Amino acid sequence: MTEDSLAKALGDHDFFRGLQAEQLDDLAAIATKVEMARGDLIFAEGGHADSAYAIVDGSVALELKVSHRGNHIMQTLHSGEMLGWGWLFPPHRWSFSALALDPTTLIRFDAEQLRLLQDEDCALGYVMMKRFAQVMTNRLAATRLQLVDFYGNTH
Repeated sequence: MTEDSLAKALGDHDFFRGLQAEQLDDLAAIATKVEMARGDLIFAEGGHADSAYAIVDGSVALELKVSHRGNHIMQTLHSGEMLGWGWLFPPHRWSFSALALDPTTLIRFDAEQLRLLQDEDCALGYVMMKRFAQVMTNRLAATRLQLVDFYGNTH
């Protein structure tokens, strides 16, 4: 994918919709297209969070290791959603594992470059942080519901 086609794909993505053309171009300059096959591990819980991902097509399971019970799917993400926010704050670790549930197309952003870009363009950084805060809020709410269901069923 060229930078122009990446910028267009970002502009069409729900998370980036409404950003200025220059901001989309700057984001596209640090992005790469990634193709995952069904069952591919995108990242592992506890690993170094070195990327952010925009899901362009496909579905991704966020899994959490549950002691003595194995992996548990906490949430399923689809096209138009963002994957990964562990890159935002030290110690930069993944809170979940991410697994492609079907052939999945992602746009990958290098975390270090993304943090630098947000620092250099404070307006972009502010918008991105607000949007990622919403992603984190949604993930925490989904995790809470899963945990209530998981531990609430004692029968």
